[in-house]
Amino acid sequence: MRIGIVSETYPPEINGVALTVHGLAAGLAARGHTVELVRPRQAQPHADEPGILAMEVRGAALPRYPGLRFGLPAGRMLRRRWQRLRPDAVYIATEGPLGWSALRSAVRLGIPAATGFHTRFDAYADHYGAGFLTPLVRGHLRRFHRRAAATLVPTDALAEELRALGVDNACILRRAVDTALFHPGRRDPALRAQWGVDGSTPVMLYVGRIAPEKNLELAVRAFRAAQREMPKLRYVWVGDGPARAALAQANPDFVFAGVQRGEELARHYASADLFPFPSLSETFGNVILEALAAGLPVVAYAEGAAREHLRSGANGFAIEPGNEPSFIEAVAKLAANPSLIRHMGRAACASTAQLSPEAVVRDFESLLRRLAEEKRHADHPAAVAHA
Repeated sequence: MRIGIVSETYPPEINGVALTVHGLAAGLAARGHTVELVRPRQAQPHADEPGILAMEVRGAALPRYPGLRFGLPAGRMLRRRWQRLRPDAVYIATEGPLGWSALRSAVRLGIPAATGFHTRFDAYADHYGAGFLTPLVRGHLRRFHRRAAATLVPTDALAEELRALGVDNACILRRAVDTALFHPGRRDPALRAQWGVDGSTPVMLYVGRIAPEKNLELAVRAFRAAQREMPKLRYVWVGDGPARAALAQANPDFVFAGVQRGEELARHYASADLFPFPSLSETFGNVILEALAAGLPVVAYAEGAAREHLRSGANGFAIEPGNEPSFIEAVAKLAANPSLIRHMGRAACASTAQLSPEAVVRDFESLLRRLAEEKRHADHPAAVAHA
């Protein structure tokens, strides 16, 4: 098949959407499909990838998100391109101006289009002092996703949430994790020595954007509560974002490792001991799967990935959303009990063994093929019936 993928974020940018879209695009290309990727032009060059034809369009900086860009509308360009080289199906991963223009173009040309619901922009509005915009953002998301043939979501709970919002075309596409990359075997005593800890000192880890919507203040309070029981406890932060400078100034004992990728990121996961994740704004939370695969017990609210993959008391603790005392108590209990960390860590690694990226790509391929076949059947029912 010839498949169009439109995304306003893509590596070398580091976030859950970029990495998920890259995994799908690379997986389809590896299975022999022609993938045409449409994305905003970035300051950092991105190497060509086998089977992926990259088409860059104009973009602009995303306010308050340094290093990230959104794509400007490119409907005329896309229509010309897709009329000449028509995709069998299109996947539009983001709901920004580029995504909107791509969806309108696909609908106008009669190309079946699926959209992805990756980011809770309606929840983000509150965290950036624009809560009055939340109803407008939800209306935008509703109109956008209802125009697609299917909206891909990673969990049953999110599908139900979309249906309540008036979007009744939700389809489940599970998330995967690379268990060959994220694995306890990458634990590195030399890296821990850089953090100033020995083999018996527990290390809490945060991985992700260091930003207000991640509920970081709760993470800090949980750490301080655990530190009262384990004075040598260390907190390592991987990532960057607008809240990093203030967080570092207020907590000089924290270790900030910056942005990490690939094997270095996997080494940071495996060299830590527990992974509290206090965010309430995630549609999924890929970092939870990465932490589990690396053998870290996770403490998180029972939403997104945590709701799907945490077995409370086995590979971590799934906390009732918004119950801050229980979240803090679980972190402190885990940090103070090395044997519990080891026991849950083994269960954490085992719990991700079946989350194969190859299986997810096959499901994605099957969904796009189905959309293409349904479109052909609708356009030429008699021909399809006698094929």
